[in-house]
Parts: sequence; structure tokens; C-alpha cells
Amino acid sequence: MRLELGKIFIKDVQFGSETKIEDGVLYVNKEELIALIREDEHLKEVDVEIARPGESIRITPVKDVIEPRVKVEGPGGIFPGMISKVDTVGTGKTNALKGCAVVTTGKIVGFQEGIIDMTGPGAEYTPFSKLNNIVLICEPVDGLKPHDHERAVRFAGFKAAAYLGNAAKDITPDEVVAYETLPLLESVKAYPDLPRVAYVQMLQSQGLLHDTYVYGVDAKQILPTFIYPTEIMDGAIVSGNCVSACDKNTTYHHLNNPVVEDLFARHGKDLNFVGVVITNENVYLADKERSSNWTAKLVEYLGLDGVIISQEGFGNPDTDLIMNCKKIEQKGIKTVIITDEYAGRDGASQSLADADPLANATVTGGNANEVIELPPMDKVIGHIEVVNVIAGGSDGSLREDGSIVVEIQAITGATNELGFNKMSAKGY
Repeated sequence: MRLELGKIFIKDVQFGSETKIEDGVLYVNKEELIALIREDEHLKEVDVEIARPGESIRITPVKDVIEPRVKVEGPGGIFPGMISKVDTVGTGKTNALKGCAVVTTGKIVGFQEGIIDMTGPGAEYTPFSKLNNIVLICEPVDGLKPHDHERAVRFAGFKAAAYLGNAAKDITPDEVVAYETLPLLESVKAYPDLPRVAYVQMLQSQGLLHDTYVYGVDAKQILPTFIYPTEIMDGAIVSGNCVSACDKNTTYHHLNNPVVEDLFARHGKDLNFVGVVITNENVYLADKERSSNWTAKLVEYLGLDGVIISQEGFGNPDTDLIMNCKKIEQKGIKTVIITDEYAGRDGASQSLADADPLANATVTGGNANEVIELPPMDKVIGHIEVVNVIAGGSDGSLREDGSIVVEIQAITGATNELGFNKMSAKGY
């Protein structure tokens, strides 16, 4: 599969009479966008705000972050199985609006949602403070059940991102990058002397608002399977999660997965990036055993020399991570795992809920229990009172002056387990 990703760099977002892109500025027809989102009968109120880098703005509770994109050429459309028909994506041409994102907020869906500060110390922990954000405030109708609430907000974000992305359909990109993965046998022939490496991406799928979708299918319903990396880059995997904000893989993370990007950058040079195996994270032991067995079997079938495994979430999924790592290592295939840590506020506790001597090559996104004080902001988009109940916060986290004391667990993307952050650690 070959995908040409056209990058259109957005330096500012403004409201205007027409949704369009001119000279690097994205103009948004606010009324038209609100009308589109209000089509969902589950939402009683919708508003749109803009939050730019450096502005004294706090967004909370954050549900998802999505990069606007549009399919320009090739099969399928953006977010297949969600708002586009089910068709295989990952080939042709797609344009992406770089430097901006859709952020969804409103009444809290689940307690594991987050904070994005556009300035101050909190802004240093989240990549989304560097973007021009179009923020959707989606308020549900009274009495809406949580899973219906989550779905309404999820689809609102996707529809907004597709609507904005469509403004780039006929624009010549500022930069075009091509990504290509050959069929396995052709790939081995093309790079016979390079080590064969694949990426095992664990998808959060524990239910109870802990869901990820693959071509519209809840990942808890899948068995581990092969996928082309360009399918991920083209919107085949999206977030439906209300998990801890620090290590949630938002839809933006999936579209811009740095593991995929970095493996492509080294492909054909010092390794042969043969593809991706996606697997789920399960609740019950039998399901964990089944999925990890299948994952190890698939990577063995590919004849790999090495595997990178990334996790999403913590605690229960730590067992899935270690099972995948151990079983793949036992087949003689080297692994590197990417995770984060919940080592207590003093950093002295066990970092993961599970461990094994074979998991001896680890990249960490940092300790999510680290405490930070966030100063008050001039403006809050969303509902500030939720910081007392979201994961990482506690009763009294919100002070009278508007400042907040929380664990960085509450900051969206702070310890992301794809490595999409600034934090890590070195072991000695």
C-alpha cells in the first residue's frame, strides 16, 4: 500500500462567513458547523470556541482530539465505518490540516477525562497546547445514558473534523510525504539483509467506555490481525475512550502514531518495517491468554527479528502487555515495550501491575502520579468543577482562585504510551 499524505500547515484559526483555508488560516463558519453537530438528537446544546497556543485558556473535561483530514484520491473516506462507508483505506492521497485540531468537551462522559492548558506549566505536558484548537462544547439531553452520551460526542468530533478537512480537498499541500508498505514476500526480497521488524499495537478495549474502533468495529470484538500501517494513518482506527487522560490514545494520536512514523523513517535503511499487528486489551484472563497467543503466533508467522509493542492504559492492561512481550520473546523474537508508570507520587512504588524478566527493554512515558500545580486561567472552556472528580484529581483539587493541584494523570497526553510526549526516564 502506498499513501501520499499532503500536509497543509495551519498557522491560525478564525471564525468567518465561509469555511475555507487562505494563506495558512483556517476560517470556520461557526453557525454552519454548529448546525451540522446539532443534527444529533442526543445533544441539546452545541457551541464552538477557538483556543490558540499561548492563550490563557483551560479546556476540561477533554473527551477526544481529532486532526481534520480529507480523502483526496483513492478508495474509502475519512474515518471509514464511522462516518464514511466501510472500505479499505491507506492508499491514494489524503490531505491533513497540520497545526490544528478538533477538541471535544462538555458535560463529563466518564471520570477518566482530561485537561488541556494552552499556556503555563500544564501546557508543557500536552502536545495539544501547541495546536490551534477548534473546541466543540457538546451538552447532552437530560437523562442520556453514558454510552449514548459517549457516542454522540465521539461522532460530533468526527463530523467536525471531516467538515473542516473538506476545506482542504482542492488545496495544494505545503508538503507531501509518501509512505509505502510492500506485500510481505516482496518486502523480504527488497531488503534481504535488513532485520524484519513489526509493530504490535495494543488497543484499549475493556468496555465500560474503554473502547477503540477499527473500521467501526469495537476492538473488543476482534482477534489480533494484520493491518497495513498506512491504514492507521488514514483513519482506520479511532478512539472511543474515556480512560485516564495522560495515556489515552486520542484519535489524533492514532492518525499521527509516532511509532509508525519513526519505523517508516528507518524503513529500508537499517530495518525492514513489514507491518502492524493490532491486538486488544481484555478484562478476563482467558481472553488475555487468547489474544496474546494469537499475537505471538502472528508475529512468528511473519518471520520477524524484532517487535515494538505499545500499550494503552494501565493496571489491568499491564498483564496483556507482559503476556504479549513474554510470549513473543519465547519465540526468539526481540521485543521493546512502550508504557508509562504509576509509581506513586514519590516514584517509589512498583511501576507496572505485572512484570517478567523477559520484559527487559522498556521505553517509559513517565510517572503519571507526579503532582503538579496548574495556575488559574483567564478563561475555561467546558466545566471546571470536574477536576475534583477526574482521574488524577481529588476533592479539593480545584482551589477558590481557580488554580488546580492534580496528578499529571489528569493532563491529556502527558504520559502517552506511543511516546507522543516529552517525558521519559533512564534506568541505571
